[in-house]
Amino acid sequence: MTTPSHPITVRTRFAPSPTGMFHVGNARSLLYNWLAAEQAGGQMVLRIEDTDAERSKPEWIDGILKAMAWLGVDSSQYEGPYFQTDNAARHAEAVAALLDGGHAYYCDCTREQIAERTGDPHKGYDGHCRTRDLGPGPGRAVRFRTPDTGETVVTDLVRGAPVFPNAALEDFVVARSDGTPTFLLANIVDDMAMGITLVIRAEEHLSNTPKQQLLWEALGATPPTWAHAPILVNDKRQKLSKRRDKAALEDFARDGYLPEAMRNYLMLLGWAPPDGSEILPWQQIVDRFRIADVNPAPAFFDVKKLRAFNGDYLRAMSATEFAAVAADWLAVHFPAGATWADDRDRFAAATELAQTRIAILSELPDMIGFLFTGVEIDPASWDKALKPGAVELLTDALGALGELGDWTADAIKDTIERAGQAHGLKLSKAQAPVRVAVTGRTVGLPLFESMQLLGRPETLDRVAAALSRANPPSPR
Repeated sequence: MTTPSHPITVRTRFAPSPTGMFHVGNARSLLYNWLAAEQAGGQMVLRIEDTDAERSKPEWIDGILKAMAWLGVDSSQYEGPYFQTDNAARHAEAVAALLDGGHAYYCDCTREQIAERTGDPHKGYDGHCRTRDLGPGPGRAVRFRTPDTGETVVTDLVRGAPVFPNAALEDFVVARSDGTPTFLLANIVDDMAMGITLVIRAEEHLSNTPKQQLLWEALGATPPTWAHAPILVNDKRQKLSKRRDKAALEDFARDGYLPEAMRNYLMLLGWAPPDGSEILPWQQIVDRFRIADVNPAPAFFDVKKLRAFNGDYLRAMSATEFAAVAADWLAVHFPAGATWADDRDRFAAATELAQTRIAILSELPDMIGFLFTGVEIDPASWDKALKPGAVELLTDALGALGELGDWTADAIKDTIERAGQAHGLKLSKAQAPVRVAVTGRTVGLPLFESMQLLGRPETLDRVAAALSRANPPSPR
């Protein structure tokens, strides 16, 4: 295995996921590691833990790299990726060293045999093979011999110094019966090879830490400093799960969340700047973040708050920047709208109108689509707008709009307002059937600016089509 060229020994590690998706908790761990490297003036090391062949399909690994790149951590931001399978020889050497040093032994116990002896299928290993002096053979795994007395103290930058009684730790497997290393062993051997001195990872790995620390010591190395970030929970305070919750980074990218907003929000899940500010430029987060300031309590992944963050980021863009971001998102995630940006003037005007009215980019097609495609009237909106007098108002509006001199938003507004007054309606009521006729919905972009963008011929055609819908010709 190649040793990273940088002296900064911060690493982030990921195992490919059977779902092929990148969990937001992994994304936060990635950011924490990236920041630690940035603050130390070095470069992050990326390792892919691919020893499980069933979970290590190339497309899943590619998914990790693409998700990282979307978040802003591309190949220029880390060294690697290194692959755990490339270090198989060192893993085998470590197992042999543990056996030779009396720190490990062979075991042929099955789970069923252990449960039969202990009377509890959930109870840990009972040490049955500790004194049997078994040698290698089919069906024999290698277990680490945990100390019977004493305690293991973990130095954790987030949690202080958790203490684990050694007697409570079972003799855990370090190599399976087929010779492949378990996560516990392969992980620390790779860390040793890379010279890792700081491990930042999720709280769910805290229970593994005393076991891994014992392995470091048994192999004659100094354990790293640890930092276990708090778990992410949903609104029911359950651990965030990709199977139950919206928790995959790719889903948020597909919905039109900005990577900048996602980065900012993820950093606040367990940490906050001293002044309480929330929306911050990335460089300020880099300057202010300290892993020791992370709160160990579970952090609520609030999608509503993330959505509000994203809306703030969208509104902070210039109109030109927003139009470019919108065009890029449509090209990737909404093929039907990929060509809308070809009509540059209309697209720029439409996105400028929409910019303050959406929170995520996936709301854009419904907001501006009517300007680039034929209108598709929503039945519920039509029924709501087609109140008594609506047909008469549309008829009068159609005639007046056809005779309008300047096709501007202000002139269109005055025309609709006068048509409404003739029927005893305020502007808010008068424009409702016109909006549905033109846009297909009861809510959306400012109506009169939309009609100006749509143009006179298309607007008149849509109002006329709405009248035909309200008064279909009688069959002969």
